[in-house]
Amino acid sequence: MSEAAAKIGTDHELYVRHARIGGRSVALLRAIEAGTQCVVEAEAWPDGPTKESVRPGPYTFPSPVEATRFVTHAVEAFIALGCDVRAS
Repeated sequence: MSEAAAKIGTDHELYVRHARIGGRSVALLRAIEAGTQCVVEAEAWPDGPTKESVRPGPYTFPSPVEATRFVTHAVEAFIALGCDVRAS
């Protein structure tokens, strides 16, 4: 169970999107239905000296529709930046 979803209660993973560029992971977005809310967890791998991931968020939405809108915009931005985005 994800950390954010554990705080809210039960969880159900809706989908995961994984962005890569040049074979290198850039970001992972996971949408989780958690009770009466939907949580989007993010993990990003900045191109810096540490090469460690960061976990901004979580981002909480009142329904899966709003969460999906957020993820869709993020995916479109990754694609515009040259990333390959796939469902995991």
